[in-house]
Amino acid sequence: MPLRSPDRRGAPRRVLIRRALVTAAAATVLCTGAPGAVAAPAAQAAPSAAQPGQYAPHTGQYAAHPGQYGALRPIAALSAERLVTADLVAAAKWGTGSPIDDPARERQVLEAVAQRARELGADPDGTVAVFRDQIEVNKIVQRGLHRRWAADPAQAPTTRPDLNEVRKEINRINEGLVRALADSAPARRSPSCTPVLTVASAHAVRDDHLDPLHTIALARAVRSVCGQASAAESGVTE
Repeated sequence: MPLRSPDRRGAPRRVLIRRALVTAAAATVLCTGAPGAVAAPAAQAAPSAAQPGQYAPHTGQYAAHPGQYGALRPIAALSAERLVTADLVAAAKWGTGSPIDDPARERQVLEAVAQRARELGADPDGTVAVFRDQIEVNKIVQRGLHRRWAADPAQAPTTRPDLNEVRKEINRINEGLVRALADSAPARRSPSCTPVLTVASAHAVRDDHLDPLHTIALARAVRSVCGQASAAESGVTE
């Protein structure tokens, strides 16, 4: 069973307000936070009349690329899930003096995902590029949470997760993410990858109820996804 984040204190009313604000801001943050991101086209007067290549708001997909959304959605979902583990890591390190940066652990993760990508016939360099972003934003969230807790101790976690157990959860997500990257090579090479991934990421923000800190981090976490599929992955030969 996946681990849960430490309790995020606050009255239900605060949660509802936060969700409303995040929902309103998510598309803007995601479209401006990732280089080359493109805003989804505005809804047409008659949604059922969406033309090929147009965004269909009633389905949350691009009319001409339902398979592309299906390929990219797991990447966004797993990236958001991995990002939430930053809360657990931050809680495990809170008050211990342990540094947020852990170069040895980072090298271990990058070496492991590169090797797994090779085993799956995927591009190890592209996979490592994505995971470098994932690791960096995880640390951004940890630092943001530590600043928040230092400023308002009432928000600080009252329990300390077992970091070894948290890392097992991260390893599980890493495996899924490497597979998702390997399985989505054609979608990631497509010119419409960025806008479709933006929509998928907005859905992940909504589904996981991410706050602004995590929403901005998610945009950065997936910025290397598009265009990172090699010709070999896509079945393209010279």
